[in-house]
Parts: sequence; C-alpha cells; structure tokens
Amino acid sequence: MNEEMIIYAVSDSIGETAEEVARAAAVQFNSHIKEIKRIPNLTDINMVDELLNKLRGANVLIVYTIIIPEIKDYLDKKTREYGILAVDILGPVIENIEQLTGLKSKHEAGLLRKMNIEYFKRVDAIEFAVKNDDGKDPRGILKADAVLIGVSRTSKTPLSMYLANKNVYVANLPIVPEVEPPKELYMIPHEKIYGLIIQPEKLNEIRRERLRFLGLNDNASYANIDRIKEELKFSRKIMKNLGCMIIDVTNKAVEETASIILEDLNNRKIEGGNVENKGNY
Repeated sequence: MNEEMIIYAVSDSIGETAEEVARAAAVQFNSHIKEIKRIPNLTDINMVDELLNKLRGANVLIVYTIIIPEIKDYLDKKTREYGILAVDILGPVIENIEQLTGLKSKHEAGLLRKMNIEYFKRVDAIEFAVKNDDGKDPRGILKADAVLIGVSRTSKTPLSMYLANKNVYVANLPIVPEVEPPKELYMIPHEKIYGLIIQPEKLNEIRRERLRFLGLNDNASYANIDRIKEELKFSRKIMKNLGCMIIDVTNKAVEETASIILEDLNNRKIEGGNVENKGNY
C-alpha cells in the first residue's frame, strides 16, 4: 500500500511529545506521510467521539500520549472498534516503571510541561539575581519581588541566589555611609524590602577572615570595629526610614533567613499584597 497517510498526534496535554515521536518516525518514510496533525487537550469523551467519527475509514495512524485513564481506555476501545490503528507512546513505559518500582503513576496530564515552565522560571529568576546583584542596575529594584539591603558581608548575594532558586526575583544592594541609596529604593512598597543586619563583633570576624582569604591585612579599615559600627548604625537608619522588615542574620544560615523571607512573601501573596506573580514561592 503506497497511499499517503496522515498521522494524528493526540494528547490530553499540548501534544508536543506525541508530535515529536510521530515526526521522528515519519522521516524514515520519505514523502509517504502526507501530514502530521497535532490534536491537543483531548480531555473529554465527546471530543474522542468527534475525532474518531471523522477518521473512520481514512488512511490514518493515531500516535497518542494520554494520561487520563478514562480517556485512554475509551480511545483504545473505540479505535479497536473502528479499525483505526493507534499507538500508545507513554503507556508501556509508565506500566513498566510501575512494575519495577511498585509505585503508581499520578495520571496527571501536562506534568512535563509544568516542570519545564518551572525550570525556565527558575533560570530566569537566577539570571535576574545575577544581573541585579550588589546594586549593579538600580532599575532592577522596580521589577524585583524582594530587595535585600545591608552592609557588606551580610549574605546578600548567597541569599539572593537561594531565593532565585525558589523562583523569587531578587535584587540586592549594599548600604554604605558614603553613598546615598538609589532613588528606586524609595519608589517601591516597603514590604518588598528586607534589611539585613548583624552583630558588629560577628561582622568584624567575617570581614577579617575575608581579608585573610584574599591575602590582605586584616587590620584594614574594612574590618575596623568602629567603622563597622558606623556602617551598621547608618544601615539601621536607612532601614527605619524605609519602614522595611529587618532581619538579624547573626549566626543564621542562609536557609534560615530565606525561610523568613519566603514566609513573608507567601503571607502577602495570600493576603493579596504587593508580591508580583512571577514565580512560585
């Protein structure tokens, strides 16, 4: 039989996987495959009937990725009844995984697409955090879900990256007595700003260790206790003027600080606050 045929890539999700498999197979047959048609979101038995009634007697092959059990079973039954060839792509793989692991499939359509969307959201949030690290671009403050402020070595960058991995868009900027904070910081709701403080003695220890790591003199003004106290006093003043949440990060792991911020973001999201719906918290 040399009659050209049509392959229908059918799915209860977007049908991308079924179509890709159909195309991979079709290229082995030169021009004898007339067309590949994608039929997405087949989630209703009436939709199955409508499709199969149209295809009865035609030279077609159905390639499908259907997870919803009742839809899959009905499609299997009706294609056999109508003499339409249908190939289940995911079913055998899922059945074998269930057999080998003893686990049961979720039977939830569109999970791969959801996972891909989440992945790209996370990548985007990480890129945003890198671009807006250490006050590189004050314009990012206006787009951020959360803005971290504090003196040097209060874990702003690692905290930003941790939150970005949770799909939170984060900007951070240092507070330095000699430098006035950018105007953008005063243009956003104070609820989005998180001030990070630390005990001066602990910060002195961290900065001295940092200088030694860099091969520098740990008596530099950067690690001077009086200078540190001056910076912290100035940063508290800025935070008080902004009216933002203040978090003492002394002896806190990044995860602990992040959990405080994530909880606050979640609470404001639930309450319909100022958190933008860019990612999942």
